[in-house]
Amino acid sequence: MTAPNQPSSLAAYAAVTAAYWAFMLTDGALRMLVLLHFHTLGFSPVQLAYLFVLYEIAGVVTNLSAGWIAARFGLTATLYAGLGLQVAALLALTQLDPAWSVTASVVFVMAVQGVSGVAKDLAKMSSKSAVKLLAPKDGGGLFRWVALLTGSKNAVKGLGFLLGAALLALAGFTAAVLGMALVLAAIWLAVMLRMPPGLPTGRKDAKFHEVFSKNHNINALSLARVFLFGARDVWFVVGIPIYFYAVLSDGTEAGNRAAFFLIGGFMAGWIILYGAVQASAPRILKGRDTGALVAAARHWAAALALIPAGLALAVWAAGAPAPWLTATVIAGLLAFGAVFAVNSSLHSYLILAFTTEGRVTMDVGFYYMANAAGRLLGTVLSGASYQLGGLPLCLATAAAMLAISALAATRLKPAN
Repeated sequence: MTAPNQPSSLAAYAAVTAAYWAFMLTDGALRMLVLLHFHTLGFSPVQLAYLFVLYEIAGVVTNLSAGWIAARFGLTATLYAGLGLQVAALLALTQLDPAWSVTASVVFVMAVQGVSGVAKDLAKMSSKSAVKLLAPKDGGGLFRWVALLTGSKNAVKGLGFLLGAALLALAGFTAAVLGMALVLAAIWLAVMLRMPPGLPTGRKDAKFHEVFSKNHNINALSLARVFLFGARDVWFVVGIPIYFYAVLSDGTEAGNRAAFFLIGGFMAGWIILYGAVQASAPRILKGRDTGALVAAARHWAAALALIPAGLALAVWAAGAPAPWLTATVIAGLLAFGAVFAVNSSLHSYLILAFTTEGRVTMDVGFYYMANAAGRLLGTVLSGASYQLGGLPLCLATAAAMLAISALAATRLKPAN
């Protein structure tokens, strides 16, 4: 893999970040559009979860192979492929026919979401790997650049949630999806035409088996990542949006629209808060060295587990929704978002600290395969746990998964 051209590193980082922002805006909007649109069509929580299952399965497979593809063909190739596939997925969704049966609709949307899942993880792996290669090598530059890219990306995705809910209420499903496809296509072409040099072009001798890491820290961190993101998505994907819809909507068309805006606003606010805290993680952790950050990863995961455990107990004890309970859930989930953001930022830094430039796409791809596996686990459990035990079971499951994540983090050792 050829070394990046250092004078153009900042320009390449800016271009990669802009492309990633554009992608994540549509990714967040699409998730909210699909969830709320199909909920209003009468889909059950489990059926809603099915719509996103192939998206997450595609992420597992894509991340496992994307590191090898990028090592062989270069990071720009995988970034462009991710943007292009997302445009194709959005255009395909415009062909959804309301006259189709529930089964046909679920199968079609699952397939399109699978393509979108491939697109997302190609773009994510490319962007995160680029940071390792382009960031300054001293003065904590890597942690700052990782935190900035990850935090800003999540803030943009949060705006996407709000955009998706607003577009659904104001323009309808098909018009919203078509508009996003056209805007993203224009950005994709602009990035391809203006991408500066600075990213590696790949090496033809890269072997697929190299994606499986022999590094103890990378394997332990990947295991912790599975349960960290599973714990978020077990309430985030289906549980909370459907719970809030039940609480906020009065069943009228105007009430449904108001509920869309309120749910989209909460989801957007949560992700934006998450992104802002992620971007601030280097300041929160006060520039500690890698050894201290390894210890912090253990402690922050254990602290996070206490929040959904407490919320699960509160919702279960209350029995029925009430204004005070809704306020408590919102406040608790915002606190969860802030602590979760520090955990996520620590992981994003540590994976790049533990890997080497020669293996960066392989190790980052393997790590994000674990991330996608956690999201898949959380997505499946979100629909199932909400249908079996409502929001309390979603939150209790999240607490249990975070306890496992904290145990996996105890296996991390300071990098040599």
